[in-house]
Amino acid sequence: MVMIVSVVSVLVGLIVLISGISMYNNLIALKNRADLAWANIDVILKQRFDEIPSLIEVLEQAAQYEKSVIEKVAEARTRYGGARNDRQKLEASNELSLALSGVFAIGEAYPDLKANAQFTHILNRLSGLEDQLSDRRESYNDTVTLWNTAITQFPEVFIAPMFGFQAKPLFKVSEAEKARPSLKMNLGV
Repeated sequence: MVMIVSVVSVLVGLIVLISGISMYNNLIALKNRADLAWANIDVILKQRFDEIPSLIEVLEQAAQYEKSVIEKVAEARTRYGGARNDRQKLEASNELSLALSGVFAIGEAYPDLKANAQFTHILNRLSGLEDQLSDRRESYNDTVTLWNTAITQFPEVFIAPMFGFQAKPLFKVSEAEKARPSLKMNLGV
């Protein structure tokens, strides 16, 4: 009888151990997917970050265009460059997207600037990066939602804190970004 209890205890212990290992491995896989999704966004953000000096240079050469838009883009780029964690990068990226909407509005409002081959090339490059960024943000949010759900479900809710697993922020669009870009809004007209 004692032997049966011992065997049952060992089997129950093995089942609990195997279940715990399986849950932990699942959480690690989800965490790594979320980190990869962020890294994919970070690649596009870095490419956009690197394009901004060329854009500012072209806009400054055409000095008759609104300086406040150039300043907003430069300030937003600086904030992004100074971001130290994912949350700060998310916020700075949203600010940079908003500032860039002013550049797109300038391009539409000034045909002679839009005819500038350098400006058009940079604007097309940035527009393509914004499209890629949008796709990657969606993928990131899907992955982060899976992660955040996993660490708050039973029984993982007990395992996650033991390993320091915490919820990750979703990539949210600011209210200002939701508004249609307007030359008046961006130029203060």
